[in-house]
Amino acid sequence: MERFLAHLDGLSGGAEPRFLPVTSTKPGLPRVMVMHYAGLPEPDMSTAVTYGLSLADHPEWHAGRPELTITVASEDDHWGLAVGFLAEQLRGDCPFSYGDTINFGEQIAPESQMTAFAVFAPATLAPEDYTGIDVGDRLPISIAGCYPIFDVEREYIHQHGLRAFWELEWDPYNVRRPPAV
Repeated sequence: MERFLAHLDGLSGGAEPRFLPVTSTKPGLPRVMVMHYAGLPEPDMSTAVTYGLSLADHPEWHAGRPELTITVASEDDHWGLAVGFLAEQLRGDCPFSYGDTINFGEQIAPESQMTAFAVFAPATLAPEDYTGIDVGDRLPISIAGCYPIFDVEREYIHQHGLRAFWELEWDPYNVRRPPAV
C-alpha cells in the first residue's frame, strides 16, 4: 500500500486524502481503504481511489490487478464509499473490465437518482498514470474509472455497447444530470 500511496501522492501533488475504511467481508483479505481527495481535480469536485481490490485474485487478471477511482462534481463521501463497497463486495468475482456495468441496487447518494456504474479508463489521468503501477507484487496495479450512471443508461450500454453510450451528450462528472437516454 505504501508504494501505491506514493504514486497517488505524486498524482495529487501531495494533497492529503481522508482515509475511509470499508470493512472486509472476505476471509483472509484485509479491508478496502478509500482515499478521498476533496477539491481534486477542481475545487467543486472530489476524487476517490480504492486500495484492497487488487489484493484479491480473479481468473481474468493476467496483465495487472485493478483498483478503482471515481471523480464527481460533488464533495459527498457517498460516491467514494460506494466504489469502495463495490471493490470490497465484488473482489474476486467481478473483473472490473472496461465496458462492465455494475448495478449498485439502490440510490448511490442522496443528491442523485443514479443507481449503477460503468467501468472505463479514468478520464482525469494520463494512461501512464493509471496503468502499470509497480507496487512490488507479481502484477502491477491499473486504476479503472467508475462512472455513475442511471439504470436506463446501464440497460442502454448492455444493448448498444459502451462506445455508443460514451458518444452521447452527457457529463461524466455531473451526478445531478438527467439521463442521457
